[in-house]
Amino acid sequence: MKTSAVERAPAREERLEGRQQEIAGLNKRDFLDALARLTKGYSTEPGNPGSYNCVGCTRCSSCMFCRDCDSCYACNYCVRCELCTNCSHCVDSKNCQGCAYCVQSEHCTQSAYLVMCRNLSDCNYCFGCVGLQRKDFYILNVPFTRTEYFKIVGRLKKELGLS
Repeated sequence: MKTSAVERAPAREERLEGRQQEIAGLNKRDFLDALARLTKGYSTEPGNPGSYNCVGCTRCSSCMFCRDCDSCYACNYCVRCELCTNCSHCVDSKNCQGCAYCVQSEHCTQSAYLVMCRNLSDCNYCFGCVGLQRKDFYILNVPFTRTEYFKIVGRLKKELGLS
C-alpha cells in the first residue's frame, strides 16, 4: 500500500527538525568534519540537475545540449567549458559569464565572438586580447576595421588550427 504525500509530510518534517537540532549542537570539529563530508560528496557526484540532453558533462546545472563541460550553470550548446554561467555556443572556455561564441577564452563577461581572450568585459569580435572593456574588432589589444579584422583573423585561425 502506497502512502500519500500528505501522509509523508509529517515524517519529512520530523526528520528535518531532527537534523536541525543535530546541526545546532555541533562543535567546531564536528561542523568541519560534516562540511568536509558534504564537500567530498558534492565533488564526487557527477550529476547534472535540471540539465537537458547534456553528454559527458559533470556537475552542471540547468544546461542544455552541452558536451563535456564541468560545473557550468544555465549554458546552452557549449563544449568542454568549465565554471561558465549563462553562456551559449562557447568552446574550451573557463569562468565566463553571459558570453556567446567564445573559444579558448577565460574570465570574460557579457562578450561575444572572442578567441583566445582573457578578462574581457562587454567586448565583441576580439582575438588574443587581454583586459579590454567595451571594445570591438581588436587583435592583441589593437583596433582594426571590421574588414581588416576578419581578413587577419581568418588567416590566424588557419595557422593556429582553430578553423
